[in-house]
Amino acid sequence: MLTRLLALGVVIGVAGWWLLASDTGTSSEVAGGRAEPGATSGVPVASEPTPPVEPGSARLAVAPDPHPVEPGPARLAVTPDAPKSSQAGPGSTGAGTTPAPGTADVAAAPANAVAPSALLLPVQGITAAQLQDTFTDARSEGRVHDAIDILAAEGTPVLAVADGTVEKLFDSERGGLTVYQFEPSGKYCYYYAHLQRYADGLAEKKTIKRGEVIGYVGHTGNASPDAPHLHFEIHRLGPEKQWWKGESLNPYPVLRGTQALP
Repeated sequence: MLTRLLALGVVIGVAGWWLLASDTGTSSEVAGGRAEPGATSGVPVASEPTPPVEPGSARLAVAPDPHPVEPGPARLAVTPDAPKSSQAGPGSTGAGTTPAPGTADVAAAPANAVAPSALLLPVQGITAAQLQDTFTDARSEGRVHDAIDILAAEGTPVLAVADGTVEKLFDSERGGLTVYQFEPSGKYCYYYAHLQRYADGLAEKKTIKRGEVIGYVGHTGNASPDAPHLHFEIHRLGPEKQWWKGESLNPYPVLRGTQALP
């Protein structure tokens, strides 16, 4: 019996020593950071140093798009470049910029749609520099001229200063062969006097165009044969639109382009 107890004690001692040695080795491995996978020890484990990340190799976890784009060409909203400056040409009134693509150009007025203020010189071959302001010159019987005289050779073509209608052809004592032209709006009347003759086919109520020949320079009426010329007037018509009645306006600055019709 005693022998059995001694044998049992030896076995228990050997088993206890083995268990103690086993626990000590496990603790040492955990402390050295070499715990086996699956170890459940509560001792913190030192992690291995994280290797440096190379530029451009970062990987980010991106949440899925709640509205995925269907496969196809990508469409990007592009802001157009600001218009580039350009040198303004002669007569330009803009800010010197090139319009962005797609900007509608302003439609130019047709050549025959001329405002009353842009009157053509009524005698062929005469320039604005040759005009003389005789609007306020005195005339016989205490009259004021209320016109300008444009000297030119006998038979020089007389041109319509603007689009309009022949309102009246009249042979007067003072003006000789005359033409009264109304412009399209009926606001102004243009008066041509001392004509040698009318252009062929000219008639009352006939529509005429700017630059059309309506007659020829002469000296009919009270003009001197030694100084053939065109007597030209501008009248602002009243509400009655009477060809023989209107407010006289000075044609000189209008024909020279320094003043617009009021």
